[in-house]
Amino acid sequence: MGSFHLLKTTRSCARGRLVYTHYPVYIELMREPADTRERIISAAADLFYGEGIKAVSMDAVAEKAGVTKRTLYYHFDSKDMLVAAYLGERDQPNLARFQRWFKKAEGDLGDRLLAVFEGLARAAEDRSWKGCGFLRTSAELASMPGHPAVVAARVHKKRVETWLVEECRTAGCADAEALGRALMVLMDGGFATVLMHRDPAYFLSAGAAAAALVRSVAERREGA
Repeated sequence: MGSFHLLKTTRSCARGRLVYTHYPVYIELMREPADTRERIISAAADLFYGEGIKAVSMDAVAEKAGVTKRTLYYHFDSKDMLVAAYLGERDQPNLARFQRWFKKAEGDLGDRLLAVFEGLARAAEDRSWKGCGFLRTSAELASMPGHPAVVAARVHKKRVETWLVEECRTAGCADAEALGRALMVLMDGGFATVLMHRDPAYFLSAGAAAAALVRSVAERREGA
C-alpha cells in the first residue's frame, strides 16, 4: 500500500513498477485496484451495449468510470482488451439467467425451453434492451474473426450450446448435439429478428418452434 509522502515530487517510483506523475492516479491505483477495474468494466458495459463498441471512445469510458486515462490503461492495455473483458463479464450471468428460467419451469423439455424464450421476450420488452451484446459485437468486428472480443463471444455461445446439448441428452433425445445446435440457431435467430423488428413476439415464435422440435424428436424415439 502506498503512502502520501511518496508523492512529494513529480516523479516517484512504486518499487520499480511504474512512474506516476499525477497524485490522484497514484492514490486511486494503490487504494482499490480491484474495485477500480470493476468500475471501469461496468462503465464500459453500459456504453458498449448502449451505443456500440466503435462509437465509444476510451475517453468516454474513463469519464463515465470516473478515472483518468492513465488509470484506464493501467488496467487495460488496449480498447480491444476492454471490449473482451466487457463480454467476459456478461458470459456467466447470461447463461445463469437462461438456466434459472429453465429450472423454474414445469413440464417436459419443450415446456422448459419455451420458458427460456418467454424470459427473453420479457427482457426484450424493456426499452433499454438492444439485443444480444455478443452478436452485436461480433457483427461490428466481422472483418476481425481473431479479435479477442469475437473469441469471447464464440466461447459464450459455445457454452450456451453445450448447456442445451446437455439438457437434450438428459431428456433422452437422440442426436443431442445436432438438436442443441438447432436450438442455438433458433435462439440467436430470435435475438436478431426481435432486434430488427422490435417485436418480442418473435421470441415466443422461436420458443414454440424449439418446443415443437424437441417433441417431434421424442415422438420419433417413442415410435421407433
